[in-house]
Amino acid sequence: MYYNGIYHLFYQHNPYGAVFGKTIVWGHSISYDLINWIHLNNALYPTNEFDANSCWSGSVTILPGQKPVILYTGVDVKNQQVQNMAMPKNLSDPFLRDWKKYSHNPIMMRPNGVNKDDFRDPTTAWQGEDGKWRVLVGSLKSDRGLAVLYKSNDFKKWSMYDRPFYSEANTGIWECPDFYPLSTNSREGVETSGLRNISLDLRYDYGKFYASKTFFESAKNRRILWGWINESDSSADDIKKGWSGIQSIPREVYLAKDGRQLVQLPVEEIKRLHGEHTGFQDKKLKGKSLFEIPVVTASQADVEISFKLPNLIDSEMMDAHAVDPQLLCSKKSAAVSSKVGPFGLLIFATKDLTEHTAVFFRIFRDDNRYVVLMCSDQSRSSLRKGVDKTTYGAFVDRDPRHEAISLRSLIDHSVIESFGGEGRVCITSRVYPTLAIEREAHVYAFNNGSLDVVVSSLNAYSMNKASFLSNIGSQV
Repeated sequence: MYYNGIYHLFYQHNPYGAVFGKTIVWGHSISYDLINWIHLNNALYPTNEFDANSCWSGSVTILPGQKPVILYTGVDVKNQQVQNMAMPKNLSDPFLRDWKKYSHNPIMMRPNGVNKDDFRDPTTAWQGEDGKWRVLVGSLKSDRGLAVLYKSNDFKKWSMYDRPFYSEANTGIWECPDFYPLSTNSREGVETSGLRNISLDLRYDYGKFYASKTFFESAKNRRILWGWINESDSSADDIKKGWSGIQSIPREVYLAKDGRQLVQLPVEEIKRLHGEHTGFQDKKLKGKSLFEIPVVTASQADVEISFKLPNLIDSEMMDAHAVDPQLLCSKKSAAVSSKVGPFGLLIFATKDLTEHTAVFFRIFRDDNRYVVLMCSDQSRSSLRKGVDKTTYGAFVDRDPRHEAISLRSLIDHSVIESFGGEGRVCITSRVYPTLAIEREAHVYAFNNGSLDVVVSSLNAYSMNKASFLSNIGSQV
């Protein structure tokens, strides 16, 4: 949340180990710029019958009068998942370090027919035109994922609607639901109380990006999205290194001008970490060629490249049955050449390309239109055995006849967050190079198609490290 000039990040944390455990608490960090962070004491931890076995995920709602309230899932003494509430002990503390739990918890119980461990992760609440507060909780009943809807007049006593807000068969439990409005006529964010029309079919990320949450930032009038990037190796590996899972770079979220999909881009503050710069325009990238992008810290960089395609007539035909972009990317890897593509970036690459992760585009013809496919090919990302090397893919809603095809990749040691088509498609990859590390890591622009493409613009920056200060305790 953003509160009185400070960003607060609450997160699920096991204080006793590197992987998920029996006792989960709410970690708490604060920032003034979304980039550099200070770790505080844990905000919530098990203390009562209603959360004796863990304090699981939830959300913060800022009530009228600038009063933040946490809604969270407690795992109670019977290992049931229930919904609880907590408030700051001292609103005059600028860091809101100490929280007190509501004396009448739990405030929401699971619906009939829902298992005790299938009811969690309340959303930020919103207030309707009727003055009532509403909140969604993720759930599962039989084989149907549910968003269960509750309402309240006073934010203390909650009642459940007879029907779920939304449900879908064969989807599993809906974890960490999120629900918020977007402006249809500007890039500006909308505070949750502005909810009106509803759409439920927008996808954030096609890669390793999970359990995401947004918040509205009033100072810059924008909606910010966080996501969890989990590991691609084993639990034994995590225990050995002593930690697992990281947060994504925060993203600004808004609706594309045509209203057809979300757009996500890294928050502008990330530019504060920019170091040495390389840039140029209108460079021809011949077929079957590549060139190195001179980035001082190629293992920690921000690279944005745009491509123009002079010749599309010879693009390969789209198979009428090729409706799964991830499967298509697996079959049409970076090593599979066509006339128009693949072209893009080779990241975490060794000089001999023994290791590399390819993030690229490929163009298809489909009747009277062209289809842009974006892929993140991890098949050669690491020499390590036993790690997930899934190839991800998505179709990008751009017309290559009239628009340059852009790719921006944020690179950070084991993470690649890629934004295609000016943020219309996002793919997050988690890779573990063994050779392409530190100064042995390189970034290349490549074209494995037989026809030339033009790099219309390229801007690459080395990235400096953010700062993370240790716990400043529970006293001012």
